[in-house]
Amino acid sequence: MLKVFLNILNAIQPLIVPLCFIGAWGLIFLVIWSIWSAARDSVSAAKQMHQIPCAGCQYFTADYRLKCTIHPSIANTEQAISCMDYQPKTNPMFY
Repeated sequence: MLKVFLNILNAIQPLIVPLCFIGAWGLIFLVIWSIWSAARDSVSAAKQMHQIPCAGCQYFTADYRLKCTIHPSIANTEQAISCMDYQPKTNPMFY
């Protein structure tokens, strides 16, 4: 039984090195691709979140209990990007 196993191992030995080489580079490529796609998705999400105008609106209270006096349910969400009641702060030093 052991001799059969050794004969099979000797027969496939020339294929093991190229398969391991391809497998290792494939794994490295998958890791780099995963990191790249995660970074790309994070940048895309950050760009969309920076479009939310709530912090510059005069109706925004910056209080966790009532974020916005007009639309408290959509304040600081993606739905607030197209808020029709947005009014810029008249005095940016006053919160």
